[in-house]
Amino acid sequence: MAEVIRPSNLQFFLARADQARAEGDQATLDNVRERSRRPEAAWTALAEKAERSERLRHEEALRKAEAGLAS
Repeated sequence: MAEVIRPSNLQFFLARADQARAEGDQATLDNVRERSRRPEAAWTALAEKAERSERLRHEEALRKAEAGLAS
């Protein structure tokens, strides 16, 4: 069974992306800066997927509520 992505996970993903971005911004060497950009991109992608999942879950709950269905 797949783990359900919760808003707290979204906040975690965003925090990790921010941390990687900050580390890259502080780096003085190009290779260190690039090394920080890869995880930033990965965490950002995870955050976008989590946000989309939450939005779709909310829309489905609204649709069911309007139709009078229990979740």
